[in-house]
Amino acid sequence: MKTIEELKKQGYKLSNFYKEQDSDKVYWIASDHIGEHMFSFDKKIIYNLFADYPNNLTEEQVEIFDKENPYWANFFGSKK
Repeated sequence: MKTIEELKKQGYKLSNFYKEQDSDKVYWIASDHIGEHMFSFDKKIIYNLFADYPNNLTEEQVEIFDKENPYWANFFGSKK
């Protein structure tokens, strides 16, 4: 979990916050780093799917993420 500023200092070029559905609360972030899946709830704190989910999210964030992203919830089922 890092801020946008921290990631930019590390050379990330982040752009295009987008949602899968208009009603979603999770923003996905387009990154120039291949294989990284990053997301945010507030466009300030950025989470790396493989490094931060679910341990660095609050219970409420995990619930929201799982509801909006059942594929990833199922993929990481054994990680919870």
